[in-house]
Amino acid sequence: MYELKTQPHEADVDAFLAQIADSQQRADAQTLRQLMETISGEPAVMWGATMIGFGSYRYHNTSGQGRYFAVGFSPRKTNLTVYIMLGFENYGDLMAQLGKHKTGKSCLYIRRLSDIDLGILQTLIEKSLIQLKATYPD
Repeated sequence: MYELKTQPHEADVDAFLAQIADSQQRADAQTLRQLMETISGEPAVMWGATMIGFGSYRYHNTSGQGRYFAVGFSPRKTNLTVYIMLGFENYGDLMAQLGKHKTGKSCLYIRRLSDIDLGILQTLIEKSLIQLKATYPD
């Protein structure tokens, strides 16, 4: 079975967030943490060196199976990266209302939270978690 390099570990999320140099990005990361903890009902956990995940799900695909966080984010140098695990194809209406952003397969890139509508982001995260549970029930 293939094992992902990115695994949860016991590193201190508060210490990781405290070391973010840009004060606005640090504040935005704290806001994302609170939002995701509230929506998921799960505590923040470090995954790898730079990702913060909330909850987990067991996936299975052509590479095998494993466990990964259900929703998460990473404060990168130029963007906050929000991870919506099943991607965005079912959320065109929400994405159109979100505000200034870019996307990858399951990555949402946001420069600042002030660039987007936080209510729309909350709805997007809520719907993605519902879809994830329906797709990968434990």
